[in-house]
Amino acid sequence: MRKVLRWLLSLVVLIGTVAAAGTTTATAAADATDIKDRLLAVPGISLVEEKPYDGYRYFVLNFTQPVDHRHPSKGTFQQRITVLHKDVSRPTVMFTSGYNVSTTPSRSEPTRIVDGNQVSVEYRFFTPSRPQPADWSKLDIWQAASDQHAIYRALKPVYGANWLTTGGSKGGMTATYYERFYPRDMDGVVAYVAPNDVVNDEDSAYDRFLADVGPKDCRVALQKIQRETLVRRTALEKKYADYLAANNYTVTTVGSLDKAYEATVLDLVWGFWQYQPESACADVPDAATVSDQALFDYVDAVGGWSSYADQGLERYTPYYYQAGTQLGSPDIKQPWLGKLSRYGYQPPRNFVPRSISMKFDKRAMPDVDAWVRHHATRMLYVYGDNDPWGAERFRLGKGARDSYVLTAPHANHGANVAALTAGDKELATQRILAWAGLSGTTAKAPHDARLDRIDPARELTLRP
Repeated sequence: MRKVLRWLLSLVVLIGTVAAAGTTTATAAADATDIKDRLLAVPGISLVEEKPYDGYRYFVLNFTQPVDHRHPSKGTFQQRITVLHKDVSRPTVMFTSGYNVSTTPSRSEPTRIVDGNQVSVEYRFFTPSRPQPADWSKLDIWQAASDQHAIYRALKPVYGANWLTTGGSKGGMTATYYERFYPRDMDGVVAYVAPNDVVNDEDSAYDRFLADVGPKDCRVALQKIQRETLVRRTALEKKYADYLAANNYTVTTVGSLDKAYEATVLDLVWGFWQYQPESACADVPDAATVSDQALFDYVDAVGGWSSYADQGLERYTPYYYQAGTQLGSPDIKQPWLGKLSRYGYQPPRNFVPRSISMKFDKRAMPDVDAWVRHHATRMLYVYGDNDPWGAERFRLGKGARDSYVLTAPHANHGANVAALTAGDKELATQRILAWAGLSGTTAKAPHDARLDRIDPARELTLRP
């Protein structure tokens, strides 16, 4: 009997050894396969192009997604993604701006901190990642989070180390919504300057913020310039009409030149604090002496006269649709304008073609906010002290675990970990490394001026 038991034990050990050897061989074979071949072997992925970049492989890809993740049989569309490949053994960061994806190689701050791979995702309905025909009812935060979930599940067998998700502004919101609906996917979340408009009809926090942000003399100077632009409406609207004509721009969506003009002017104060440093206060013109042309040029530099032309709005139709159906949007009073404003702060409905129906869902943001307060785990929020969008931000409750909300002093909508105070920067960096499975390490990827540039999709006036 003992001989039989010894024989069986030996057989089990032998089978285990052969199985382990087979697994090792298979893993080695997979690692030896060119990364392009491994990516293209993933079901649903097709190659658009590969671009060379020193130290990386960079791929622009399409990924087949269901139009409706609840009913996958009812059609698909091609979602554009990019992969900045470092090494399959390194952590991977899933990045989204919440808008279009750039097809030029770039690296988010967390990707640099963990020296890892980066999978960048274009948000559904931003062209070319738009189903045809476009059923706009399928543009919501759950469908977009399900897009990310599908991409993660498809690529996790290739990139087996830890995953983080990140994004700035609407991208930070997107990272949050992904974590809310699929909390088991990511090992950590780094959300930059993410707005959190819990109750869309209550925006007094923005008014309080704008009444106190920055130096008082700068606030007053900006308010005077904004007023002066409305006082000189007749003269400056002629310049605006010439500007529209010279660029073949139209204003059909907003409804009139006057509405488009005022919408641009009413963005001025917000737009300044969103992206200008405090040092730019010195460049605010004197409203009493500035010429019409200099005033027109200043508004263009801070806000952009193309913002509310049809051609400026078209790219951002998916954002304005979401702002008017789930995300919410600011409605600030700006009392210093008195009766000079004819339309007030216009709602997102005014910036989406009327052929697209919209209905606001009041449940979406309170649900996300409550989840973050009570269930956030391994989540980091970074805000800028001077950023208007941070007036309504994500906050943590007693149920949060290993999660943080940090504010960079005097920073705007470009706030990041590097802009934090020394202690907060150390905390944030160490938590990011720990979530990436790199506890105890301090090395980062060397700075690369081309890879580490600011994401261009965040450089937008009054869009998060």
